[in-house]
Amino acid sequence: MLYQFRAIKDNKIVSKNLEADNEAAVIAYLKANGYFPIEVKAVKKTEIGVMNQIFGRVSFNDIVDFTRQIAIMLNAGLTIVDSLEILKKQITKPNLLKIVETIDDDIKSGNTFSSALKKFPQNFSNLYISLVRSGEASGKLSDILLRLADNLEKEREFKGKLKGALIYPAVVIIAMLVVIFVMVTFVLPRLLGLYKDFNIELPVTTQILIAISSFSSKFWPMIVVGCGLGISALRQYLKTKAGKLSYDRFMLNLPVINNVIKVASLVDATRTLAILTASGVSILDSLNIIIETTDNIIYQDAFRNIYKHVEKGQSLGSALEQEGIFPPILVQMVIVGEQTGHLDDTLMKLSKYFEMESEIAVKAMTTLIEPAILLVLGFGVGFLVMSVITPIYNLTTSFK
Repeated sequence: MLYQFRAIKDNKIVSKNLEADNEAAVIAYLKANGYFPIEVKAVKKTEIGVMNQIFGRVSFNDIVDFTRQIAIMLNAGLTIVDSLEILKKQITKPNLLKIVETIDDDIKSGNTFSSALKKFPQNFSNLYISLVRSGEASGKLSDILLRLADNLEKEREFKGKLKGALIYPAVVIIAMLVVIFVMVTFVLPRLLGLYKDFNIELPVTTQILIAISSFSSKFWPMIVVGCGLGISALRQYLKTKAGKLSYDRFMLNLPVINNVIKVASLVDATRTLAILTASGVSILDSLNIIIETTDNIIYQDAFRNIYKHVEKGQSLGSALEQEGIFPPILVQMVIVGEQTGHLDDTLMKLSKYFEMESEIAVKAMTTLIEPAILLVLGFGVGFLVMSVITPIYNLTTSFK
């Protein structure tokens, strides 16, 4: 049950939530950790409700932090049960606490750590579970979790850079569309209506703007509903295999952006293969995991074909070469890695190389997107100014 408490620690009043069996357990926890309890009360589920679902969900960052903490404690010599017990006392997010408690209970019941993680596929990927299973089998769970934490942190860092690069263009585009809609629907009809009282020939741009504005002002509720339904239908379509395939093909054909997508896919694939092979996972199992974790369906199908070729006895390098979508450096380095017996080291070096390439690709994308947005904005503003000002200029000259 979730309890909310107010307590004093270090001469400061602290207010937090804590999951516990009863109120006495909360007070005992507070006293054991140097708190002086002021108030403890149970939080009803109705009070948590939707807000907990929105703000209390377990994020990717939570899983990264959880992995790093577990890895550090195991590497320090603690058992998995002791590590989870310590985490249970530190976690304040209810949903994450429930996951850790369930994992802890499963392990105490005799199950393995990897089998306990399987209950939460939405939080722990097949790659994560396979690496934990490999670490349990080899007795190197702490080392593998440290490696996995490094991998997750690099993934988080890259996603952060990509999101940071796309936030500005996305905000500008959305704001631009909203301003254009408001102008065309509510502002321009009043201004353009003045031209009807004068017998002057309107430019083509003004006539187009009047037609768009008249339609938008009359049917704007239908336009808003139609856009909402269209976005909903598009999202449903993109969830289908055909829709996902069409979207991925479209994105891979976009200039500038396609390079970011390609390099990002190669970073994930090479790093995942490197970690899995270094952890003792077979190449076929590793490829199977990559197929399940790859987002882009084009690369997913390519790895599916590679899996079939390797299963028939071909080398990984020759199988990569047959697909034709992988850069020569990847193919050649994998072939060298297989021949020298250091495939995992080679793949890790490749992943670092593609990480640098991805940073260059993201910088190039942001450098080119900003001028493109300014160009579109300039064109839109110019069209509006020409459409509105030209008739006024023609009117004033006719008076002369």
